[in-house]
Amino acid sequence: MGIESILLIILCFLFLGFLLLGVPVAFSLGGASVITTAIAVFSDQAFGTFSGTDFNVFSLVVNRIYGVMGNWVLVALPMFILMGNFLDKSGLAEKLMHSLGYMSRRFPGGLALSVTLIGVLLAASTGIIGASVVLLGMVSLPAMMRAKYQKALAVGTVCGAGTLGILIPPSIMLIIMADRLQLSVGDLFLGAVVPGMLLAGLYFAFIIGYSLLKPGVAPAVELEEGEESQGGLGALFMAIVPTLALILLVLGSIFYGFATPTEASGLGAAGAMLLAASNKRLNMKVIRESLEGTLHTMGFLFAIFIGATCFSLVLRLLGGDDLIANLVQNWNVGDYTKIAAILFVVFLLGFFLEWIEITLIILPIVGMVILNMDFSWVAEAGMDPTARPSLVWFCILFAMTLQTSFLTPPVGFALFYVKGVAPKEITIGDIYRGAVPFIILQLIALALLMMFPKLVIWLPSISY
Repeated sequence: MGIESILLIILCFLFLGFLLLGVPVAFSLGGASVITTAIAVFSDQAFGTFSGTDFNVFSLVVNRIYGVMGNWVLVALPMFILMGNFLDKSGLAEKLMHSLGYMSRRFPGGLALSVTLIGVLLAASTGIIGASVVLLGMVSLPAMMRAKYQKALAVGTVCGAGTLGILIPPSIMLIIMADRLQLSVGDLFLGAVVPGMLLAGLYFAFIIGYSLLKPGVAPAVELEEGEESQGGLGALFMAIVPTLALILLVLGSIFYGFATPTEASGLGAAGAMLLAASNKRLNMKVIRESLEGTLHTMGFLFAIFIGATCFSLVLRLLGGDDLIANLVQNWNVGDYTKIAAILFVVFLLGFFLEWIEITLIILPIVGMVILNMDFSWVAEAGMDPTARPSLVWFCILFAMTLQTSFLTPPVGFALFYVKGVAPKEITIGDIYRGAVPFIILQLIALALLMMFPKLVIWLPSISY
C-alpha cells in the first residue's frame, strides 16, 4: 500500500471521527484536510516519501475558495432563500390550506390532496425542505387530526409533499449541482419539471386510491357552524393566484430566456416581499427575521463550501477521485448497473450527511464517470452535446435519490422536522409508517426516470 493510499484512509477516518464526535460538518471537512496535509508534509520532510512533489500546490485551495465566492451563479442562492423566508411569513400557505381544504372537503382524502398541492406550490416558490415540511406540518396536521385522518397517512403526506422542493425548480440543490458540474442552471431546472410533476402525480394517485379503498383513513370533512362563509372559489382564487404569479415570474423568466437564474432570483425575492406586504404581514420584524434567516442559512452553506473545497482538493491531490473513478469504470457490469450502485451508495450516505456535503464531494467525482459512459439515447436527445445531456439526466436521478434519503427511517431529516411540529398524539412510529408508501413512490419514479431518460431531457431539448 502506497503512502497516498495511507493518507487517503487517514483523511476519511479523520472526517468520520470528527462527525462522530459531533464536530460541525464544515469544520470536520476542513479539519480532516488540514491535518492530513500536515501529516503529508511532515512525512515528506522526515522520510522523503513524496520525491519531487511540490506541496505548494495545496495553496490552490485559496484560489478555489475565491472562485466559489466570485461565482455569479451562486448569487441566486441567497435571493431564493430570502424569497422562501418572505413567503414563509406571508401567511399565503395558511390561506391556501383553508381555501383548498374547504373546496375539497366533500371528497375522501381531500385535505391530503390539498397538502400535496400546497407542497408543489411551496416547492416551486421556496425550494427549502426544512421550511416546507415545518410549515405544512404546522398548518395541516391539526386540521387532519380534527378530521380523524389516519395518523400515518397525515404525517406521510406532509413529509412527502414537503420534500418536493429538493427536485422542483427553483431547487437550491440544482443550482449547486449546476455549479459543481459546469452545467446550465436552466437545463437542470427544465429537466426537473417533468420528474417533479411525475412524483407529485404519483402522490395524488396514491392518496386518491388509498382513500377510496379505505374511506376511514381520510374521511370527508364536516363543516363547523359559520365556516361556510369562509371559503369558496373567490377565496381560493385570491389565495392561489398570487403564488402562481410569483412562480410564473421566476420560472417563466428563466425558461423563456428573459432573465438569468440570478436575475430571476432577485425578481422572486422582490415579488415575495410584495406578497407579504399585500397580505399585511410585512413589517420591520418580518424583514429582520427574513434577512437573519437568510444570512444564517448562507453562512452554513458557505462554511460547508469552504470545508468541502479543502477536502476535495486534498482528495484529488492524493489520487482519491481517480481511484474511485477507476474502480467504477473497471467494474465489469453494465452502465445502468453502475449507476444503480452509485445511487445506492448516495442513498446510504444520505442517512449520515446533509445533501450539500454529498453534492459538493461525491457528485463531481461520479459525474465524470457518467460523462464517460456511452448512452444510445444521447444522440437522439435533441440537445447541444456541449450541454452534456447525460449529466443533466444523472443530476435529476441524484437529486431524487437524496430526496428519498430525506424520508427513510430511522434518520431521514424530514421525519425529524415533522416530529418537531406534530401534535402530541402522533408518535415516531406513526411517522415512520407514514413515510414508507411515499418512499416506495419515489423509488418507482426513480426507476421510471432511469428507464425513460426522455422524461428528463424532453423539456431541455425543446429549448435548443
